Amino acid sequence: MKRYARADLALQCIDLGGELCIPGYAAISDEDVAALERELDRHNEPLPPLKDFILPGGGEAAARCHLARTIVRRAEREAVTLSRHETVRAEAIRYLNRLSDLLFVLARVLARADGHGEVLWKHERRRR
Repeated sequence: MKRYARADLALQCIDLGGELCIPGYAAISDEDVAALERELDRHNEPLPPLKDFILPGGGEAAARCHLARTIVRRAEREAVTLSRHETVRAEAIRYLNRLSDLLFVLARVLARADGHGEVLWKHERRRR
């Protein structure tokens, strides 16, 4: 992801925070969500399909993306909970969902680029 895209993401997260805490304020658009989906598709396309669960790890950069992804997922769950009591626009929740997916894919890309590879869940060890 290019530097300008990371800056855009940071600014959009600030906008999203404003949207969630200021009643009636709309900052995240369908185009913002679509842009995340395009980035997600662009980075995901060259990756092999998933056959196993991927565990956090694969080098420091990948691990940091996994950590950020879990934080964004938590924010998504909190936004859904908030929507049961207050008005929360669907675009905000979709944005959080797509951002967490993008972070997962970026973690996969970074794990491979750093030479560490993805850390796969070895489910066979649990079978007895």
